[in-house]
Amino acid sequence: PFLGVDTLRQEGALDMAVYQHPAAVKDLARWNAEILMASPLPQYNLAGVGTPPRTVADFAGHRVRATGGIGQAMAKIGAVPTSVTSAEAYTALETGVVDSVAFAPHAHLSFRTIDIAKWWHKNLNPGSVNCPVVVNSDAMASLSAEERAALTSSIDASMERYYEAYQETYVKWDKALVEHNIEVITLDDAVVAEIQAAAAKPVLNDWLAAETAKGVPAQELYDFTMATLAALKK
Repeated sequence: PFLGVDTLRQEGALDMAVYQHPAAVKDLARWNAEILMASPLPQYNLAGVGTPPRTVADFAGHRVRATGGIGQAMAKIGAVPTSVTSAEAYTALETGVVDSVAFAPHAHLSFRTIDIAKWWHKNLNPGSVNCPVVVNSDAMASLSAEERAALTSSIDASMERYYEAYQETYVKWDKALVEHNIEVITLDDAVVAEIQAAAAKPVLNDWLAAETAKGVPAQELYDFTMATLAALKK
């Protein structure tokens, strides 16, 4: 969580780079699979009801629908992560089971949390979810040279169309924020940095220890990821 990805294109390029790392290739090989392309998702910023958290202290006791690393990070700053399904998020927010929901814009629209939310964090940027397109290695190897070329040569165009489609979602999202009179909250940079220090670093350290114990080159992967992201931002 909180890697510092700013845009969807950064996310996509970073994903593709990590997918090609030898450790990622080796991991997928366990299932006789390989990653064909990314389907990057934007940052899972919070939309919620009640008093919006604006400082680290405000997150204490804050009940948030957040899963995986994002949920773990929220817990580190005193929030209470809940892993209700996406389909249950609306009801959970409506009935007060949670105070906020961490979703990408398309999910806030699809699962209608935008309909009842009162505020949205624009720049908390706690992280995203990885959903690559995976193919069977044997099936990939069975393709003729012409078939493989046709498939792989379409990836860049497919990604470009993906970005174009999500830009249309951003337009709908911005319109929905206005229509629903949502308070758009831009957290102070100092607050975001404090959250990163208090939430992200402990989760990272836990992950590094756990994955290294499994034989995964976790530190190498993390360093590669951050170096790649820094290069993408130049």
